Amino acid sequence: MAPPPAPEREKLEFDVQFVGAGPAGLAGAIHLADLIARHDRVIAAGAPGKPLGEVSIAVLEKAARVGAHGFSGAVLDPRALRELMPDFREQGCPIESEVTQDDVYILWRDGQLRLPLLPPMLDNHGNLVISLGNFVAWLAQIAEAKGVFVVTETPAAQPLVEGGRVLGVCTGDKGVDRQGERKPNFQPGADCRARATVLCEGPRGTIAKVLEQQLGLTIGRNAQVYSTGVKELWEMPPGRVQKGRVIHTMGFPLPNDTFGGAFIYGMDPTHWAVGFVTGLDAHDPASDPHANLQRFKTHPLVRALLTGGKPIAYGAKAIPEGGWWAMPRLAADGVLLCGDTGGFLNGARLKGIHLAMKSGMLAAETLFECLLAGDFGKERLAGYERRVESSWAAEELRSVRNFHQGFEHGLVAGMLNTGAAMVTGGRDILLRDRRRNAPGHTRMRKLAQAHPGGKPAPPTFDGALTFAKLADVYLSGTRHDEDQPVHLVVADTSVCATRCRAEYGNPCQHFCPASVYEMVPDPAKEGALKLQINASNCVHCKTCDIADPYQIITWVTPEGGGGPDYQRL
Repeated sequence: MAPPPAPEREKLEFDVQFVGAGPAGLAGAIHLADLIARHDRVIAAGAPGKPLGEVSIAVLEKAARVGAHGFSGAVLDPRALRELMPDFREQGCPIESEVTQDDVYILWRDGQLRLPLLPPMLDNHGNLVISLGNFVAWLAQIAEAKGVFVVTETPAAQPLVEGGRVLGVCTGDKGVDRQGERKPNFQPGADCRARATVLCEGPRGTIAKVLEQQLGLTIGRNAQVYSTGVKELWEMPPGRVQKGRVIHTMGFPLPNDTFGGAFIYGMDPTHWAVGFVTGLDAHDPASDPHANLQRFKTHPLVRALLTGGKPIAYGAKAIPEGGWWAMPRLAADGVLLCGDTGGFLNGARLKGIHLAMKSGMLAAETLFECLLAGDFGKERLAGYERRVESSWAAEELRSVRNFHQGFEHGLVAGMLNTGAAMVTGGRDILLRDRRRNAPGHTRMRKLAQAHPGGKPAPPTFDGALTFAKLADVYLSGTRHDEDQPVHLVVADTSVCATRCRAEYGNPCQHFCPASVYEMVPDPAKEGALKLQINASNCVHCKTCDIADPYQIITWVTPEGGGGPDYQRL
């Protein structure tokens, strides 16, 4: 008997849609709604012109609730927030604390040096410690009150492109089993069309990755380089946390040739946010962002801060750190790129939220102009890039345009390059305006080269201060329907069992911060191993899509509503 015909895909039409309910998408939607409302009020008061009336603005979010996938350090520079909402405090912005103290340390195994002078880029005077998840949940409430449609459990799976113009996105189906067959609860996704689509997908966006190839958005740009940040939220006895204290560290436990560092933020008198950032351009195929965080906590400075407490939440996320020269073309026919998707991050300041918000607001101003003109053509959308170029966001990004690249030869070289940039307005120590770089995965050395004596022993964890990946994944609240197609697509798994095992020692087992990838005995071949993908562990960080040395892993959107359920991260 033939299966019943599939229900038709719903077709939704919006004037403008933002893909991703992060700070860029929500700030953009709020700003656009405000501009439209202000315009119509002026017209109603007697000014010449026509009101815009009802304009449909949508924000599509893959998580079950806004904020569930929100992850950052996070110390917020409130500059963009003040522009968006001068009365943000009165409107109930969820601020954990104001920064009260900044400390920067260089660490070695059993000692530390506190820098006597604070590097200007790490001066957080006037900044705010926040939970990004709580922050974007609050922004979503503001947006909805202004008439914006915020739609959760709606992952954008594919772009809709016709004749080189982006018409919108296709959202993923629900109720498909592991073999790709429809289950009784099958619900088709929708074709979400809009006069303009704004991609705010975060780093290594699913739609953006496709469009970068189809539309040539990265031609002439530096390769984007990434780090992976992992973070635990620690609950401490009352009085053990200095609210508003901000600590940054360099050095231990990283080798000199690996980019990265740590942060500890005092959120309130009982909670520390403790995180570690590891460059995904590391030479060592066994480089492990999660293990680096665990080792960091064993340093005497950190151990003293955390003793007596316990972790209550965990998360991970890739961070785009290529800087100004790695940013893709931000506007094309029918589409704009904002936030992490567009590379709006200041690696030197360890901040991107304010830049993401500003990019969304600049996109909104461009789209408002399109609405007034009744013209969403590519020439008018290109005005977004001009707005970015003339904004304070561009000024800030240009001043640190070679930051990550400056660390390619180690910590000391990186610090010298950073110092040179402060003096020269962003040039490196050789006074180069643009320092080029290769994709991070090409810098990974073969296992025999990195570890001539053999692969290092796996780390051990005490369950009190340090924890295995699976224990931390549990704290992330990650859930996926087990009976759905695996959303980590490996083009050729035989590579994993043969070439990758021999050449790199299966680095996916190390760089993944959630134990998604595992080499297990192959029952079909004695003594052989095969790749097992534990997709239900995935925290949506995108590290695997970025760091795989063969570039054969593709992260695709799982069923909407799945993934981490971050609490206060």
